[in-house]
Amino acid sequence: MPSLDYLHVDVFSSGPYGGNSLPVFYDAPELTAAQMLTITQELRQFEAIFLRITREDRVVSARVFDLFEELPFAGHPLVGAAAALEHVFGSAAGRDWTLDLAGRAVPVTVEARPGGYSATLDAGVAAFLDDVDAHGEVAGAFSLSGTRLHPSLPLQVVSTGLRYLIVPLRPDCIRQARVAHDLSRLLAGVGAQFAVLLDPDALEIRHWNNDGVIEDVATGSAASVVAAYCVKHGLAPKGQTFALAQGRFVGRPSRIDVRVDEPASGQLSVKIGGPVTVLGRGTLNAAPAAS
Repeated sequence: MPSLDYLHVDVFSSGPYGGNSLPVFYDAPELTAAQMLTITQELRQFEAIFLRITREDRVVSARVFDLFEELPFAGHPLVGAAAALEHVFGSAAGRDWTLDLAGRAVPVTVEARPGGYSATLDAGVAAFLDDVDAHGEVAGAFSLSGTRLHPSLPLQVVSTGLRYLIVPLRPDCIRQARVAHDLSRLLAGVGAQFAVLLDPDALEIRHWNNDGVIEDVATGSAASVVAAYCVKHGLAPKGQTFALAQGRFVGRPSRIDVRVDEPASGQLSVKIGGPVTVLGRGTLNAAPAAS
């Protein structure tokens, strides 16, 4: 088994030691899902991405894992992976890459900039699924009273690949939130996989693993659904880039640039992006044993 080389990048950060860190295995050997999950758990990053070069120019196969499972879509790993590919294989002018994620081709545009890269991901069309009426239960799951929820905006499940329950709050109540218990059963009951809190006045979000142990720094997939939600409910303009903030409560403030367009179909199409800094590189000398 060859060694596993990776780049360590900081996504949604214009400098090192900011944003959301990510290991990118930019030319991974053939590994099983169990091996990739074990590597992700070993590195203790929120997520890791494993890329394999294909015969098609600027198209790579991609698989993303968090600490628990493989994900069908994830924003910050794809943004970071495209920048890593450009760093290793690209040119100074920058280029487009296509990441083939479980049969879904995701285009990412990368541009070189002083000190790093800027990458923009086409997250696709947002699907607005169900409104949720369990206000008290949802608020309690985040250690909040029902009065902390926004009085006029709906609890809503939205997806651009991962199904998020969007929980809008009154101004500045987002700082009080804590995950009170594992969210998995509650979310499954409303048809969601994850939850994201939104302060609509500040355009700030918070997201945790469902067990509440780890708070994420900058969640691209959550930002994509929140961006569509904000435009749908008149909180932000369509056809213009605006920013979502995340990460200040864990000491790594991040800025995720988002843009929502409405093509002729009437659906909302989302792009997300931001700066990426290449912090370093590493090598694993052996892969986990295949089970």
